[in-house]
Amino acid sequence: MCESCGCGTANEHHHHHEHSHDHKHSHTKTVTLEQKVLAQNDALAEQNRAWLAEKGVVAINLISAPGSGKTYLLEKTLEALDGKIKCAVITGDQQTDRDAQRLKGKGAKIHQIETISACHLDAHQIWHALAEVIDDETRLLFIENVGNMVCPTAFDLGESFKVALLSTPEGEDKPIKYPVLFATAKAIVLTKMDLAEPLGWNLSACRKYIQQVQPGANVIELSAKSGDGMDAWLNYLTQLVQ
Repeated sequence: MCESCGCGTANEHHHHHEHSHDHKHSHTKTVTLEQKVLAQNDALAEQNRAWLAEKGVVAINLISAPGSGKTYLLEKTLEALDGKIKCAVITGDQQTDRDAQRLKGKGAKIHQIETISACHLDAHQIWHALAEVIDDETRLLFIENVGNMVCPTAFDLGESFKVALLSTPEGEDKPIKYPVLFATAKAIVLTKMDLAEPLGWNLSACRKYIQQVQPGANVIELSAKSGDGMDAWLNYLTQLVQ
Protein backbone atom coordinates (compact mmCIF):
# COMPACT_ATOMS: atom_id res chain seq x y z
CA MET A 1 0.00 0.00 0.00
CA CYS A 2 2.06 2.95 1.27
CA GLU A 3 5.25 1.14 2.22
CA SER A 4 7.18 2.49 -0.77
CA CYS A 5 6.25 6.12 -0.11
CA GLY A 6 7.10 6.53 3.57
CA CYS A 7 3.75 7.82 4.80
CA GLY A 8 2.46 7.31 8.34
CA THR A 9 1.06 3.84 7.67
CA ALA A 10 4.38 2.67 6.28
CA ASN A 11 6.23 4.01 9.33
CA GLU A 12 4.06 1.79 11.52
CA HIS A 13 4.86 -1.15 9.25
CA HIS A 14 8.61 -0.61 9.62
CA HIS A 15 8.18 -0.39 13.38
CA HIS A 16 6.78 -3.92 13.40
CA HIS A 17 9.58 -5.29 11.22
CA GLU A 18 12.34 -3.77 13.28
CA HIS A 19 11.10 -5.18 16.60
CA SER A 20 10.15 -8.70 15.60
CA HIS A 21 12.46 -11.63 14.96
CA ASP A 22 9.53 -13.66 13.60
CA HIS A 23 9.22 -12.43 10.01
CA LYS A 24 6.00 -14.35 9.34
CA HIS A 25 4.37 -12.97 12.48
CA SER A 26 5.56 -9.46 11.62
CA HIS A 27 4.18 -9.77 8.08
CA THR A 28 0.82 -10.89 9.47
CA LYS A 29 0.71 -7.90 11.82
CA THR A 30 1.58 -5.59 8.93
CA VAL A 31 -1.18 -6.94 6.68
CA THR A 32 -3.68 -6.77 9.56
CA LEU A 33 -2.73 -3.14 10.20
CA GLU A 34 -3.12 -2.27 6.51
CA GLN A 35 -6.55 -3.88 6.43
CA LYS A 36 -7.61 -2.07 9.59
CA VAL A 37 -6.42 1.32 8.30
CA LEU A 38 -8.18 0.89 4.97
CA ALA A 39 -11.37 -0.47 6.56
CA GLN A 40 -11.61 2.52 8.90
CA ASN A 41 -10.93 4.88 6.01
CA ASP A 42 -13.51 3.22 3.74
CA ALA A 43 -16.22 3.36 6.40
CA LEU A 44 -15.69 7.10 6.83
CA ALA A 45 -15.52 7.55 3.05
CA GLU A 46 -19.03 6.10 2.79
CA GLN A 47 -20.16 8.61 5.41
CA ASN A 48 -18.63 11.42 3.32
CA ARG A 49 -20.30 10.07 0.16
CA ALA A 50 -23.73 9.96 1.81
CA TRP A 51 -23.30 13.49 3.19
CA LEU A 52 -22.31 14.85 -0.22
CA ALA A 53 -25.17 13.02 -1.96
CA GLU A 54 -27.66 14.51 0.49
CA LYS A 55 -26.31 17.97 -0.37
CA GLY A 56 -26.45 17.23 -4.12
CA VAL A 57 -22.71 17.75 -4.57
CA VAL A 58 -20.57 16.00 -7.21
CA ALA A 59 -17.08 15.44 -5.76
CA ILE A 60 -14.06 14.92 -8.02
CA ASN A 61 -10.81 13.49 -6.66
CA LEU A 62 -7.99 14.87 -8.85
CA ILE A 63 -4.94 12.58 -8.81
CA SER A 64 -1.64 12.99 -10.64
CA ALA A 65 2.11 13.22 -10.27
CA PRO A 66 3.59 16.45 -8.87
CA GLY A 67 3.78 19.21 -11.46
CA SER A 68 1.11 17.88 -13.81
CA GLY A 69 -0.79 21.18 -13.66
CA LYS A 70 -3.61 20.32 -11.22
CA THR A 71 -3.62 23.71 -9.54
CA TYR A 72 -3.28 25.73 -12.76
CA LEU A 73 -6.14 23.77 -14.35
CA LEU A 74 -8.23 24.43 -11.23
CA GLU A 75 -7.41 28.15 -11.39
CA LYS A 76 -8.67 28.38 -14.97
CA THR A 77 -11.65 26.12 -14.22
CA LEU A 78 -12.82 28.16 -11.23
CA GLU A 79 -12.48 31.38 -13.22
CA ALA A 80 -14.56 29.95 -16.07
CA LEU A 81 -17.29 28.52 -13.82
CA ASP A 82 -17.52 31.54 -11.48
CA GLY A 83 -21.11 32.75 -11.50
CA LYS A 84 -22.28 29.64 -13.40
CA ILE A 85 -21.67 26.65 -11.11
CA LYS A 86 -20.94 27.04 -7.40
CA CYS A 87 -17.66 25.22 -6.72
CA ALA A 88 -15.57 24.36 -3.68
CA VAL A 89 -12.02 23.05 -3.35
CA ILE A 90 -10.20 20.95 -0.77
CA THR A 91 -6.51 20.95 -1.62
CA GLY A 92 -3.86 18.75 -0.04
CA ASP A 93 -0.14 19.42 0.14
CA GLN A 94 2.57 18.01 2.35
CA GLN A 95 3.71 21.53 3.26
CA THR A 96 2.77 25.19 2.56
CA ASP A 97 -0.54 26.73 1.53
CA ARG A 98 0.71 27.94 -1.86
CA ASP A 99 -1.99 26.12 -3.83
CA ALA A 100 -4.78 27.47 -1.62
CA GLN A 101 -3.45 31.01 -2.04
CA ARG A 102 -3.41 30.59 -5.84
CA LEU A 103 -7.05 29.45 -5.85
CA LYS A 104 -8.48 32.22 -3.66
CA GLY A 105 -10.65 34.99 -5.06
CA LYS A 106 -12.14 32.90 -7.87
CA GLY A 107 -15.65 32.43 -6.51
CA ALA A 108 -15.07 29.15 -4.64
CA LYS A 109 -14.49 28.32 -0.99
CA ILE A 110 -11.02 26.83 -0.50
CA HIS A 111 -9.81 24.60 2.33
CA GLN A 112 -6.14 23.65 2.63
CA ILE A 113 -4.98 20.43 4.28
CA GLU A 114 -1.29 20.09 5.16
CA THR A 115 -0.55 16.36 5.23
CA ILE A 116 3.04 16.78 6.56
CA SER A 117 4.62 13.33 6.04
CA ALA A 118 1.60 11.58 4.51
CA CYS A 119 1.63 11.12 0.73
CA HIS A 120 -2.17 11.20 0.31
CA LEU A 121 -5.37 12.65 1.72
CA ASP A 122 -7.68 10.38 3.70
CA ALA A 123 -11.41 10.26 4.37
CA HIS A 124 -11.03 11.55 7.95
CA GLN A 125 -9.34 14.75 6.75
CA ILE A 126 -12.04 15.27 4.12
CA TRP A 127 -14.82 14.76 6.67
CA HIS A 128 -13.47 17.59 8.83
CA ALA A 129 -13.14 19.90 5.81
CA LEU A 130 -16.55 19.36 4.20
CA ALA A 131 -18.54 21.72 6.42
CA GLU A 132 -15.90 24.43 5.84
CA VAL A 133 -16.35 24.55 2.06
CA ILE A 134 -19.82 23.16 1.23
CA ASP A 135 -22.95 25.28 1.45
CA ASP A 136 -26.48 24.87 0.06
CA GLU A 137 -25.53 26.25 -3.37
CA THR A 138 -22.40 24.14 -3.88
CA ARG A 139 -22.65 21.71 -6.79
CA LEU A 140 -19.03 20.77 -7.57
CA LEU A 141 -16.30 19.85 -5.09
CA PHE A 142 -12.77 19.46 -6.39
CA ILE A 143 -10.42 17.50 -4.12
CA GLU A 144 -6.86 18.24 -5.23
CA ASN A 145 -4.92 15.29 -3.84
CA VAL A 146 -1.23 15.26 -2.93
CA GLY A 147 1.01 14.85 -5.99
CA ASN A 148 1.40 11.06 -6.12
CA MET A 149 0.02 8.36 -8.43
CA VAL A 150 0.05 5.43 -5.98
CA CYS A 151 -1.25 6.02 -2.45
CA PRO A 152 -4.05 8.51 -3.28
CA THR A 153 -5.54 5.84 -5.54
CA ALA A 154 -5.83 3.38 -2.63
CA PHE A 155 -7.65 5.74 -0.26
CA ASP A 156 -11.34 6.32 -0.95
CA LEU A 157 -12.29 9.84 0.16
CA GLY A 158 -16.02 9.54 -0.46
CA GLU A 159 -15.68 11.20 -3.85
CA SER A 160 -18.10 10.62 -6.73
CA PHE A 161 -15.17 9.48 -8.88
CA LYS A 162 -11.48 9.99 -9.64
CA VAL A 163 -9.99 12.04 -12.48
CA ALA A 164 -6.40 11.31 -13.50
CA LEU A 165 -4.15 14.03 -14.92
CA LEU A 166 -1.15 13.32 -17.11
CA SER A 167 1.03 16.14 -18.44
CA THR A 168 3.03 15.88 -21.65
CA PRO A 169 6.44 16.45 -19.93
CA GLU A 170 5.88 13.19 -18.02
CA GLY A 171 6.06 11.11 -21.20
CA GLU A 172 3.51 8.79 -22.75
CA ASP A 173 3.77 5.60 -20.70
CA LYS A 174 2.54 6.64 -17.23
CA PRO A 175 -0.78 4.77 -17.76
CA ILE A 176 0.97 1.38 -17.96
CA LYS A 177 3.37 2.28 -15.14
CA TYR A 178 0.51 3.29 -12.81
CA PRO A 179 -2.35 1.16 -14.19
CA VAL A 180 -4.62 1.20 -11.12
CA LEU A 181 -5.13 4.97 -11.32
CA PHE A 182 -5.66 5.08 -15.06
CA ALA A 183 -7.91 2.01 -15.04
CA THR A 184 -10.23 3.43 -12.37
CA ALA A 185 -10.39 7.12 -13.37
CA LYS A 186 -13.74 8.18 -14.83
CA ALA A 187 -11.92 10.76 -16.93
CA ILE A 188 -8.27 11.14 -17.94
CA VAL A 189 -7.10 14.68 -18.65
CA LEU A 190 -3.99 15.14 -20.77
CA THR A 191 -2.54 18.49 -19.73
CA LYS A 192 0.08 20.89 -21.13
CA MET A 193 -0.83 19.90 -24.70
CA ASP A 194 0.79 23.16 -25.86
CA LEU A 195 4.14 21.48 -25.06
CA ALA A 196 3.44 18.26 -26.98
CA GLU A 197 5.02 19.39 -30.24
CA PRO A 198 8.22 20.95 -28.86
CA LEU A 199 8.70 17.92 -26.58
CA GLY A 200 8.10 15.44 -29.39
CA TRP A 201 5.37 13.89 -27.23
CA ASN A 202 3.39 11.19 -29.03
CA LEU A 203 -0.40 11.46 -28.50
CA SER A 204 -1.24 8.23 -30.34
CA ALA A 205 1.25 6.27 -28.21
CA CYS A 206 -0.21 7.74 -25.01
CA ARG A 207 -3.76 6.93 -26.11
CA LYS A 208 -2.66 3.37 -26.92
CA TYR A 209 -1.26 2.93 -23.40
CA ILE A 210 -4.48 4.33 -21.90
CA GLN A 211 -6.58 1.91 -23.94
CA GLN A 212 -4.46 -0.99 -22.65
CA VAL A 213 -5.47 -0.29 -19.05
CA GLN A 214 -8.96 1.15 -19.69
CA PRO A 215 -10.54 0.40 -23.07
CA GLY A 216 -12.97 3.15 -24.05
CA ALA A 217 -11.59 5.60 -21.48
CA ASN A 218 -12.91 9.15 -21.52
CA VAL A 219 -9.82 11.20 -22.50
CA ILE A 220 -9.79 15.00 -22.59
CA GLU A 221 -6.82 16.81 -24.13
CA LEU A 222 -6.24 20.41 -23.14
CA SER A 223 -3.87 23.23 -22.40
CA ALA A 224 -4.98 25.39 -19.50
CA LYS A 225 -2.35 27.91 -20.59
CA SER A 226 -3.44 28.36 -24.22
CA GLY A 227 -7.08 27.50 -23.56
CA ASP A 228 -7.20 24.81 -26.24
CA GLY A 229 -9.48 21.97 -25.15
CA MET A 230 -10.82 23.82 -22.10
CA ASP A 231 -14.33 23.96 -23.57
CA ALA A 232 -14.51 20.15 -23.64
CA TRP A 233 -13.42 19.99 -19.97
CA LEU A 234 -15.87 22.70 -18.89
CA ASN A 235 -18.72 21.09 -20.84
CA TYR A 236 -17.91 17.77 -19.17
CA LEU A 237 -18.09 19.36 -15.72
CA THR A 238 -21.31 21.21 -16.56
CA GLN A 239 -23.01 17.98 -17.65
CA LEU A 240 -22.10 16.36 -14.33
CA VAL A 241 -24.31 18.73 -12.36
CA GLN A 242 -27.30 18.92 -14.71
